[in-house]
Amino acid sequence: MTLETTTIGALAIILIMALVTLATRWGGMFVMSFIPISYRVQQFISAMSGSVLVALLAPLALEGDLGARLALLATAVVMLTVKKPLPAIAAGILVAALVRQLAA
Repeated sequence: MTLETTTIGALAIILIMALVTLATRWGGMFVMSFIPISYRVQQFISAMSGSVLVALLAPLALEGDLGARLALLATAVVMLTVKKPLPAIAAGILVAALVRQLAA
């Protein structure tokens, strides 16, 4: 399936993505409304966010370029020292941009 990337095509893609996002979020809330939140379920939910983060970052760390790896390192160092996500994300973006600019 292909959509033209004209103005209407781009708006259609954005609308479809928004609907899919809403469906998954509302669907998850609907399903979880039937599950009692026990201690074990609460532990699972808490651990799930970390596992999703690792699943997203591990391939980048293993197969990413130098800019990506240094950005991950900078983000981790700033997060561990400052303990605030916004400066850590900003540091990662800045390092990736600088490395890629200097390497080009």
